Amino acid sequence: MPRAGLDPASVVAAAAALADEVGVGSLTMGLLAERLGVRTPSLYKHVGGLEDLNRRIAELALDEAAEAVGLAVRGYAGRDALAAAARSFRAFVVEHPGRYAATLGQEPSGPDDPLAVAGSRLLDAFMAVLRGYDIPESDVDHALRTLRSLFHGFATLQAGGGFRWSADIDESLEWLIAFADRGLRSA
Repeated sequence: MPRAGLDPASVVAAAAALADEVGVGSLTMGLLAERLGVRTPSLYKHVGGLEDLNRRIAELALDEAAEAVGLAVRGYAGRDALAAAARSFRAFVVEHPGRYAATLGQEPSGPDDPLAVAGSRLLDAFMAVLRGYDIPESDVDHALRTLRSLFHGFATLQAGGGFRWSADIDESLEWLIAFADRGLRSA
């Protein structure tokens, strides 16, 4: 019988928090069991193993990032939406580096896979930003990839301690926002 108070959602939430602390690559079922105060075999009543756990963390992270970015851009357009999306996405990745890292390299099994649904929600939030620009339909995919690459690159570099020089990181993000805005307006 599963331990009282544990269910798949609480196990995934605890694993995501632990991944943020130790890194998703250092997350193990044993470490998670220790954190939850259970024996490792008890976790298999709630998740199908480490691979399943990582997929569920990725789904959670994409849902949370989609929610954060979607709320941030609501009611804004153009540069204001771009800035809100960049800041909220960066904040999410910096605050949750382990769970965000779990999203990398995960392949949905199909369009109804919860991972694909969560990923689509995040892309929809980025698409809301692009609607504030006059992007030709034939270039929307390119613009979306560019935006995602800019946001992902900046956020993961910062989360990984990749900005070690003296320039202020917030000023650099504002520079990135202005750069992206100029590019999107001229597309």
